[in-house]
Amino acid sequence: MAIYDDFKKFDIRVGKIISVEDFPEAKKPSYKLKIDFGSEIGTKVSSAQLVSHYTKEQLQGKLILGVVNFPPRQIGPFISEVLTLGVPDANHECILIAPDKDEATIGGQLY
Repeated sequence: MAIYDDFKKFDIRVGKIISVEDFPEAKKPSYKLKIDFGSEIGTKVSSAQLVSHYTKEQLQGKLILGVVNFPPRQIGPFISEVLTLGVPDANHECILIAPDKDEATIGGQLY
């Protein structure tokens, strides 16, 4: 069983997507995201399989949650620096986890 100290190891922050690019080299349809996590963390990049539910325009400026303290991960020719968090739909396609208010602080830590 996990304890609270285990949960605290994950640094989950609010980020704002500042740019979205197609990622045609990925095995599954994906985007390359550039995400602003505020002054403490800075701007990071992530690969995310969001094509089924979101256009690039819908993602631009969207607030999301991401794990910022995992090691970078090589995805094809791209290095993903953060894990963008989501949940599956009935077809196992990703739906983003996001703050329900735009007033969430960029870089704010989940607690």
